[in-house]
Amino acid sequence: QVQLVESGGGLVQAGGSLRLACAASGRIFSINAMRWYRQAPGKQRELAATITSSSSTAYADSVKGRFTISRDNVKNTVYLQMNSLKPEDTAVYSCNADVQQTPWGTTYTYWGQGTQVTVSS
Repeated sequence: QVQLVESGGGLVQAGGSLRLACAASGRIFSINAMRWYRQAPGKQRELAATITSSSSTAYADSVKGRFTISRDNVKNTVYLQMNSLKPEDTAVYSCNADVQQTPWGTTYTYWGQGTQVTVSS
C-alpha cells in the first residue's frame, strides 16, 4: 500500500507564508504527477497546483504568482510554498499522487488526509 501524509498547515495572518509538505511512503516504484487540492467550507474542491515527474508545473489562477509547487524525488515528497496568503485561501489542503508500485503495474492515484490552513484577516 501507499500512504500520503501532509504536514505544515496551521493558522497564519493575512500576508504571511506557510509551507506544506506531503510525503509518500510504502511500496513505490515511481511517482508521476503530484497535486495539491484545496476545499473551503461550502465550496467545491479546487485543483490548486500540479507538478509532473519532469517538474513541469501548473497553477490555478487564484494562486498563480503566490504559490509554488515543488518536489523531492528522493524523498517522494511534494511541497507547496504559499506566500502572500489571503483569508480566501482558508481551506483544507490535500495532496494526491499518481503512483506506480511495480515496473509492470498499473498507476493508481492516492490521497492524503488533508491539512487545515486558516488565514486570519
